Amino acid sequence: MRAAAVALALLAAPATAGSIAEARYGEPTGRYPHAVLGDAIEYGALTVTLATGARQTARLPEILVFEDTAPRLADLDGDGAPEVIVVESHADLGGRVAVWGLVEGRLARRAATPHIGTRFRWIAPAGAADLDGDGAVEIAAVDRPHLAKILRVWRFGTGPDRLDPVAEAPGLSNHRIGEPFISGGIRDCGAGPEIVTADAGWTQVMATRLGPGGLASRPLGPVDGSDGFTRALACGG
Repeated sequence: MRAAAVALALLAAPATAGSIAEARYGEPTGRYPHAVLGDAIEYGALTVTLATGARQTARLPEILVFEDTAPRLADLDGDGAPEVIVVESHADLGGRVAVWGLVEGRLARRAATPHIGTRFRWIAPAGAADLDGDGAVEIAAVDRPHLAKILRVWRFGTGPDRLDPVAEAPGLSNHRIGEPFISGGIRDCGAGPEIVTADAGWTQVMATRLGPGGLASRPLGPVDGSDGFTRALACGG
């Protein structure tokens, strides 16, 4: 089920001619049998469709896979064209967040966080937005949502190949082992973006805001299956 869902999950974004309009994972593989998302299949390729209709595909070396539900599009460098946010996992070093984009017209990795450092350790994206209102887009993800449960935020760096850490907060999660989806996301209910996750014990839906003092969280209501997240993302909590 997850393989079919990912293959069909084309995420659209505004694009100029020649920029990336859609992205998806492909070339399913069993070479990294973590199965954290419910099966032992991950992905070896990333395919983007440009605004012109042309397609480009990048393939990972055997030591890496895309361990994720779907790629995400966001303009991270402020040039008006989206980049692609993915999760890559290394056979020995575990997961990391990476950013792919067009470099001299070709699809290539532009930046990445360090790998977690241990095989079968994962990171679950929450989304990307200008979380603090400064005009720059940040990436949010939960580092080891089943173990460490640390929400981390990065910003595309001023130097090449950089994702700069911005803030972190413990005690938050957005995934449970075996589920083929990531819970929560980013919402804006009129007062700026908030990152929606669960607390560490999966009893409360939490809203986390990035401000001058870092990340601050508040409860929105009970998890209540998936209903709590649905209400929160619809600004009902």
